[in-house]
Amino acid sequence: MTHQPDADEQVFHSYRNLLFSVAYRILGSAADAEDAVQDAWISWSAAGRSQVADPKAYLARIVSNLALQRLRSARHHRETYVGPWLPEPILTDGDAADAVTDAESVSMAMLVVLETLSPLERAVFVLREVFDFSHAEIAVAVERSEAAVRQTAHRAREHVRGQRPRFTADRSQQRGVTERFLAASTGGDINTLLELLSPDVTLWTDGGGKVRQALRPIRGAGTVAAWFAAIGTVTYQGVAPHDMHAALVEINGGPGLVFSGAGRVVATVSFDIDAGGRITAIHNVANPDKLRVVADGTIHHLATR
Repeated sequence: MTHQPDADEQVFHSYRNLLFSVAYRILGSAADAEDAVQDAWISWSAAGRSQVADPKAYLARIVSNLALQRLRSARHHRETYVGPWLPEPILTDGDAADAVTDAESVSMAMLVVLETLSPLERAVFVLREVFDFSHAEIAVAVERSEAAVRQTAHRAREHVRGQRPRFTADRSQQRGVTERFLAASTGGDINTLLELLSPDVTLWTDGGGKVRQALRPIRGAGTVAAWFAAIGTVTYQGVAPHDMHAALVEINGGPGLVFSGAGRVVATVSFDIDAGGRITAIHNVANPDKLRVVADGTIHHLATR
């Protein structure tokens, strides 16, 4: 017999994208966000319906609290991580880019900034600035007083404002720069790469100790250009240049690249691009543990409503 979802399942399913969107922005990990959503389903299944006046608010509160708990427990692992820790990249569907706020809030640049906040600051910032929860609603979700939440929200907002890029390229410009970068890197065109890169560009590579990557950020246009110009000439993670394939996709709400070969995804590359069309930062994720969602081809809708 085909399973017919009951009303409670249908309600939960209707908010599932929203719950994942909240958890992913708090955690920066698709795998952990999915676990938080699954735990929220368990809580939802066990909840007394008479106690749930607003299912959306209830579920968002539950998943926020679960994500916050997971983030706190994950902090030690991230502090002892081999090399730079970058968020787990995800494929997105283009809808987020229709709303600038949605796209920016899930970009690699923003998630990297959010990683510098305390777990509580991050959860409060996401709920307030991205999902427009009231201070009172957030207070219930994170189990703090409303006054404490207001202070935390202000502190987090000021920190993020001081860290994130002030001016970014529009989407069509981002795509054009990404296409030129792909052509130049796969063609070994170092001169074009130098044109595209800001003089003080930073390359962050995340191999997690699983694959060979730079253990510290690589800075400067010349060094970064040389790194990518070699793509078409050297074997990378056991994949020969002629077996390596690169595809332009949407990663975290903006144009990015997926490199694959030998039947697997070997890396993703995404960019911070300023209003002048120069690449200011590159995020290169090669840790295979962080590429499973991309390899599965799962596409996420991460709008905030």
